[in-house]
Amino acid sequence: MCMTELSAPASPNTALPNDAHTWLQHSGLRALHLAGRRLLPIVQGGMGIGISGHRLAGSVAAAGGVGTLSSVDLRRHHPDLMDRTRDLAPGEAAKAGINAANLEAIDREVKAARERTGGKGLLAINVMRAVSEYAANVTRALEAGIDAVVVGAGLPLDLPDLAQNHPQAALIPILSDARGVQLLVKKWERKKRLPDAVVIEHPRLAGGHLGAAKIADLQDTRFDFEQVIPQVRQFFKDAGYERHIPLIAAGGIRSFEDIARLQALGADAVQLGTAFAVTQESDAHAEFKRVLAEARDEDMVEFTSVAGLPARAVGTPWLRAYLKAEPKLQAAVHAKSRCTKSFDCLGQCGLRDGLPGWGQFCIDNQLAAALRGDVKKGLFFRGAGRLPFGDQIKTVQELIQRLLTPGLHPAS
Repeated sequence: MCMTELSAPASPNTALPNDAHTWLQHSGLRALHLAGRRLLPIVQGGMGIGISGHRLAGSVAAAGGVGTLSSVDLRRHHPDLMDRTRDLAPGEAAKAGINAANLEAIDREVKAARERTGGKGLLAINVMRAVSEYAANVTRALEAGIDAVVVGAGLPLDLPDLAQNHPQAALIPILSDARGVQLLVKKWERKKRLPDAVVIEHPRLAGGHLGAAKIADLQDTRFDFEQVIPQVRQFFKDAGYERHIPLIAAGGIRSFEDIARLQALGADAVQLGTAFAVTQESDAHAEFKRVLAEARDEDMVEFTSVAGLPARAVGTPWLRAYLKAEPKLQAAVHAKSRCTKSFDCLGQCGLRDGLPGWGQFCIDNQLAAALRGDVKKGLFFRGAGRLPFGDQIKTVQELIQRLLTPGLHPAS
């Protein structure tokens, strides 16, 4: 049963900027065709809190790629919204006020990012399925005119329903294995919608929250691109879909050779997070960029986050101290909330909901500290591997040009 005619947004065929067209032509790589646009095969991943705001996302789109906002607690980029919500007394009124401020921040960030694109590229927003305001964030972003909605940290089985009044927007789930792709696609078919692209994220290589049930699963070969990408391509072929559904490989991509290898496997594009987080246009503090750029694989720590998912981050003083204290904290887990926040940032939280085996810390506090560049208190998510420019901070354009140039391997 083919649903492709019901699921392909009709968007104008936006051309690449002249310099991006030249880079791509010389590289020999294939362009990414998504939502009626011809794009560089490079997607900037969504990174929260606030790492990928309007400056970064807009700059990547302006260069001809896919720039992605992170929807998580975006009010932190707007001093007036922070002032409005900072002194609210804990309770339902504070929760409503903070959520309203974050929705207003989505409006502002989409508009500001759009102004930076110059009409080029594609502008997306990443919304975690695990956050309590997931549906409201998706709806507001669509109303603000976002080009694409990207959802991970859970199966977004209801995303077609949320977007039914916005058929022009591309819907892009993040998954990690072929089984998950098959499950989601079959569920979406019943809603007469197919994904406009699928991000295939490798849990052993990506940063942040990872698409595996537990840390021990990170080494499972079923997540290897060499298995997942051909399996998903075969599934699409067997299903008889007339429209090509792009696959975007995420995790551990650092060079032109990585992109060429993944395209040879059947991927259409790649997604990078950390490499864009340390660019000059990144919305993060300079100290945040320094920590990520200077970190090595031996500095990385894998742990279970408050969302119950495996996670990978830099082993900062706070994270190492937390992990040392974690056995004691887990022994004291109880159902009574120990949350100090006035809003539910996650639908389920190990600390707030007293869930044994889940992380016992406030992720909003730690990620906000990282955004400010506080090395002692921050949680600095990072992917595996050396960055394209080593510990140097370069521009978005320099990064993209390097990724499209053969023979320029990550700096040692």
